[in-house]
Amino acid sequence: MAKLPLSHIKVLDLTAHRAGPTAVRQLADWGAQVIKIEQPPEPGTTTDSMGGARHGFDFQNLHRNKQAITLNLKSKEGHAIFMKLAKKADVIVENYRSDVKYRLKVDYKSVKKVNPKIIYGSIAGFGQSGPDAARPGVDQIAQGMGGLMSITGEPGRGPMRVGIPICDLTAGLLLAQAITLALYNRERTRKGQWVHTSLIEAQIFMLDFQAARWLMKGEVPKQAGNDHPTSIPTGVFPTSDGYINIAAAGQSMWKRFAQAMGGGQLLDHPEHATPALRSENRKALNERISGVTRTNTSAHWIAALNKAGVPCGPINSIDMTFAEPQVKHLGIARGVKHPKLGEIKVVGNPINLTGSPQPRKLKPTPDLGQHTNAVLKSLGMSPKKIKELRAGGVV
Repeated sequence: MAKLPLSHIKVLDLTAHRAGPTAVRQLADWGAQVIKIEQPPEPGTTTDSMGGARHGFDFQNLHRNKQAITLNLKSKEGHAIFMKLAKKADVIVENYRSDVKYRLKVDYKSVKKVNPKIIYGSIAGFGQSGPDAARPGVDQIAQGMGGLMSITGEPGRGPMRVGIPICDLTAGLLLAQAITLALYNRERTRKGQWVHTSLIEAQIFMLDFQAARWLMKGEVPKQAGNDHPTSIPTGVFPTSDGYINIAAAGQSMWKRFAQAMGGGQLLDHPEHATPALRSENRKALNERISGVTRTNTSAHWIAALNKAGVPCGPINSIDMTFAEPQVKHLGIARGVKHPKLGEIKVVGNPINLTGSPQPRKLKPTPDLGQHTNAVLKSLGMSPKKIKELRAGGVV
């Protein structure tokens, strides 16, 4: 099997929570040699600094394909070990609050002194500088501050969060892209750099056309519920046994849709003649479409509309999503053989490279400090020295 494209890259992972780990997961999934660095457990405790259930679904999904060590960065010896690792690394990723890395002396400028070629990736809630840089930030705060909750949900029902941590996930994916760009640039310049993004920047980026709508036209988008804010008709419609999504905007698509639905009142109604009229009379249009869709099953309408080339689909619960034949074919649920949990499945990487296909089995998420001895030994430390470091709470 061909080597994965990042198999020559060494990464030090200082991340926690979700945004940072999402970035590192992208690198690890594509072969990067990742060493996850975590705080040693407090004496007498059985939990680690990450919090939550280490063998739970969330942690196992986020931290596969890594090695793990414990290291007290606040101690002099711990910091020295980190710098030895940093000297040999290609990438460091962190998502502390913007000021924490400086207190720990693991910031870009500090690392650059021992490794000028390092690519240093950062995510913070609100950026690395500015009036809000040191504020703590989590996904839902960024969803609200970044405008997303004002356009999500039904009109008149108040703000609504999105059902996934979209700011965390997007910031992580963007940082992974930034790191990859910096690595590519380093091949040409032989110089490292600091790359960073934030939850708030990622959220605003994801507003996309809704943000451009304000910036270019001065329009403040409102909540539209299940209706697409500008493409009409696009939304959720009832059937005799549930609901389906239909997207039939544009004149040619509208005609194919109306004909597939039986023509008649939809195709010939004067309020439906043009996109502008359909937009102006959207509520009445939706009611007329619903009157038709209610007369048969979801499967019936999906088959009819697919045959007509009109985008449509079921509204699945997550178990139904993974039962979809197409989802099974794509293999997005990936297997992991875990030494304690047995055979489990996690969410696979959605990127496909024909020249470097990912292995069918992912490596399991490591236990806390599972590879500490091996990593320290690779730095030339003796078993006696490692024992002393453990006794001193350094690892």
